[in-house]
Amino acid sequence: MKLNYEYGKIASLLSSSSNSDSVIQSIGYDTRKISQGENVLFFALKGDFRDGHDFIDQAYSKGVRHFVVSNVGSTNHLEGTNEIVVADTFEALQQLAHYHRSQFDYPVIAITGSYGKTTVKEWLSELCTPVFNIIRSPKSYNSRLGVALSLFEMNEDASLAIIETGISAPGDMSSLQKMITPSHGIFTSLGNAHIEHFRSKQDLKLEKLNLFETIDLLIHPSSIEINHPNAKVVNKRDFQSLKSQFQLNDDLQWQNCQLAIAMAIELGVPESVIERSVSKLGALSMRLETFDGIKNNTIINDAYNLDKDSLRHALEYQQLSAGGKSRVVLIGLSEKNQDARSWITEMVNSFSPINLQIVNSTDSVDTSISDSSILIKGDRSTNMELIAGKYKRQQHQTYLQIDFGAIRKNIRAYKAKLNVETKILCMVKASSYGSDATKTGLFLEQMGVDYLGVAYPDEGVELRNHGVTLPILVMNCEAAAFSTCIDHKLEPAIFSFSQLESFVQELILHAKLNYPIHLKLETGMNRMGIDIQEFNAIVQKINAQPEVTIISVYSHLSEADVENSDHVQDQIDRFLKMSDKIQSTISYPILRHLINSEGIVNYSKAQFDMVRLGIGMYGVSDNENWRKKLAPSLAWYSAVSQVKRLNPDDAVGYRRRFTAAKSMEIAIIPVGYADGFRRQLSNGKGGVFIKSTFCPTVGNVCMDMIMVDVTGLNVKEKDSVEIIGVHQSIYEFSEKLGTIPYEVMTHFSGRMHRKFIEG
Repeated sequence: MKLNYEYGKIASLLSSSSNSDSVIQSIGYDTRKISQGENVLFFALKGDFRDGHDFIDQAYSKGVRHFVVSNVGSTNHLEGTNEIVVADTFEALQQLAHYHRSQFDYPVIAITGSYGKTTVKEWLSELCTPVFNIIRSPKSYNSRLGVALSLFEMNEDASLAIIETGISAPGDMSSLQKMITPSHGIFTSLGNAHIEHFRSKQDLKLEKLNLFETIDLLIHPSSIEINHPNAKVVNKRDFQSLKSQFQLNDDLQWQNCQLAIAMAIELGVPESVIERSVSKLGALSMRLETFDGIKNNTIINDAYNLDKDSLRHALEYQQLSAGGKSRVVLIGLSEKNQDARSWITEMVNSFSPINLQIVNSTDSVDTSISDSSILIKGDRSTNMELIAGKYKRQQHQTYLQIDFGAIRKNIRAYKAKLNVETKILCMVKASSYGSDATKTGLFLEQMGVDYLGVAYPDEGVELRNHGVTLPILVMNCEAAAFSTCIDHKLEPAIFSFSQLESFVQELILHAKLNYPIHLKLETGMNRMGIDIQEFNAIVQKINAQPEVTIISVYSHLSEADVENSDHVQDQIDRFLKMSDKIQSTISYPILRHLINSEGIVNYSKAQFDMVRLGIGMYGVSDNENWRKKLAPSLAWYSAVSQVKRLNPDDAVGYRRRFTAAKSMEIAIIPVGYADGFRRQLSNGKGGVFIKSTFCPTVGNVCMDMIMVDVTGLNVKEKDSVEIIGVHQSIYEFSEKLGTIPYEVMTHFSGRMHRKFIEG
């Protein structure tokens, strides 16, 4: 962004005054994203996990001298600073964003809906790029903060702005409408997301419509009934002449495309331009898609477009997620785009230290790079996705997709049920429930959680080796691993007197004092834990040994998923009594934690000082009402390898467990029981979705592949396959297996690569 506002003008807008003649060029709220702070106005925002006032000194060290705060005198201890004091720093940020938006009179399109918002925004941008200079929300920046930051990107060189918006509670849309004041709108869909905050789906729709109160044109699909004077309906049969150009065989994606086409036409984009662009539209999974690469590289594939806004956002994302690795940027630049070389170089170098390589073709790829975070950028014409493919460590076309945006939303949902001061420990054991512990650990650290938890020391070592610095609780630490624990600053759970004695002896050998430990108490689950018989001896031992310091005491509830359980209440009472006794003998404060994800929902009164959040952060919960507030964060995809025609009496697979009763077509998909698609799903008990249609298995599930019935669907090789996702939830999938989501997630094969997106 380049705002170019006098500081005094901003102070006046926010009902303050200043004699400073400084010029503000950009807005800051996260010190990790500030490199040159001289012309930055820092807003000390108060979030779920962090208070911006705590980072004022850090912002100052990066050159920031102008601050918007809600605590008077927050910068008095710093020389040469100016502060604007407001009642609410976030409201002030929105106020300034609205003022900035009001300086421009070109069209501003607001997009909302239960799903499809980001896709429609990106596709509309592609359709309009040949005609307009576009400002759009980066990624899925659709919260109130994201919308404000998107509006600050508006500038006099642009001719169109596309802003994505989302809601989480009543009143959000009115607030966003006042900030954006859109001229055009698209309502993509109406589902059940956030329905728990409203009396009915109709109320949810009315809330969303508040965004379009004063617009000149509203486009929506025929599936949503809207009474608006400037509404235009898109029907299923619209733009059929363009459907053959569209690459994706999915009805929902085609509807998204239709909405983008309709708006592009209304904006005056020639149909010839639209026709050429439609053929290039593809799935958005490559937007900031992150995966493991060869030679211990981490690849961030953003080979989707190349403009100043998306490049800067991608560089910020790389900076935050690198985890201590060297950063490399590979940018594909076509011949007609060579004049962009200067601003690309300037922007990338502002994120120094960084290695920039501008390439003209996939033949010039330097695959000698190792141990780095590699950002790959370029517009569609440069085919940089081919370079990303060369760096990919595994080429298995069956993959897991983990949405960090959904995980962030879920953690915030749990956080909202807790007291402000309650800490959160996130469990990342079992490779973070099958996703990837290291990438998830780094993400959680950036988000601001307080602790991580693992089952075994080697899991903690892996996190440390990838740059995670958060304190890590190890729940199962045997004597043979004590030295490893100490060397990597991992904090063991102590569950017996003999284990404590062995650990103290190891600390003496390492000459360590006050090493942090956690006491695991037995309260009724009868797994590992300190029994009442050893209780006094362990407390006395700790008080006598300067080598150890108790950080926390904790226990597990045996049925936290059961509401109003007498046994759980007995456990809570026992834990309270035991932990009180420990605290009474210790001169320093200790943390107490008892409840997990389900416990937060059912027994939040027992939150004590910290809670342990595990599978819930992935959007999985046994409580169906609570589940509605969570976002699924994991999806499982593959692609069709081959399509075969069967004649009557043709048999399929090992042991010939399926025989065709009539002519039919089957698709072969490269996923099998070695990946977690188990044999129980053979012969129609399980299946996948292709083209939004359920396709049951035929024959036995093999180790590396399955066969499914695709008769009449016109399926082709490379068509996308959903195993778990929008159409088949992890609950439905695990129910067919006769198990629970925990087991499904922890049995995903390591040979499948993981894609991480910031949705």
